[in-house]
Amino acid sequence: MSYGTMFSYRHGFHAGNHADVLKHVVLVQMLAYLTGKHKPLWFVDSHAGAGSYSLSSDFARKKAEFRDGIGRLWKANGLPAALSEYLVQVRAANQDGTLHFYPGSPQIALQMLRPTDRLQLFELHPTECRVLRDRYRAAGRRVTVQAADGFAGLKAVLPPPTRRGLVLIDPSYEDKADYRKVIAAMRDALQRFATGTYAVWYPQVQRKESAQLPGQLRQLAQGDWLHLWLRVMKPAEDGLGLHGSGVFVFNPPWKLEERLRAAMPALVRLLGQDGQAAYGLQHRQR
Repeated sequence: MSYGTMFSYRHGFHAGNHADVLKHVVLVQMLAYLTGKHKPLWFVDSHAGAGSYSLSSDFARKKAEFRDGIGRLWKANGLPAALSEYLVQVRAANQDGTLHFYPGSPQIALQMLRPTDRLQLFELHPTECRVLRDRYRAAGRRVTVQAADGFAGLKAVLPPPTRRGLVLIDPSYEDKADYRKVIAAMRDALQRFATGTYAVWYPQVQRKESAQLPGQLRQLAQGDWLHLWLRVMKPAEDGLGLHGSGVFVFNPPWKLEERLRAAMPALVRLLGQDGQAAYGLQHRQR
């Protein structure tokens, strides 16, 4: 991958879209369960981005993807518990009741984690990393930001000192080599810290690597796993664009499957853009 390609992706263009909604609905449920246990937790984000995003920025307004994501849920009523609890975290970043900002995974985690928990954030893009450091400077030792490749960085932080950890692996996949790197990173991570909880986000695009990834992740799993995906539209005839996304969880928390299964029909209804919208949920519990 060239230097230019490496630093071309900015999540601000996509913040709050349907893929973010799915990823963060899952994340909120996992954090809620894991912080219910007494022992301190480490949250590790391999590709942290800028942490939070203004939806009035030039980035967000250029494609306005949030309008078909968080924008469709913002004022919805009668939602299943998992969606309501996700919205609580988005509203915590918009306390005047108007949707100005979209909290990324680091911000959601910081809002939900306890003073004894820790955040380990990796971000290679120099501008995003600088924003991330400035944003969380006041958090002190609770948050560590490293300008590093998250795939390689995982080796230095696993297993965490507390032996309790949630790892989010969510690269952009703009370079198809990311698919291979995800598999290699997960194989190594499970050898280092087999009991950790890992969530791997991936895009649904018309690329064979995307279709093959869930099966490759299943082959790595030695214990329980959960695979969830949401398709919001029919794949484009020109083969371009993001028509959905998925999350694969190793060692999922108790009742995660039950709570997500109750929420997904509503998410299909709210975020679906045509008659091809659908979801899938598979779960193995040993």
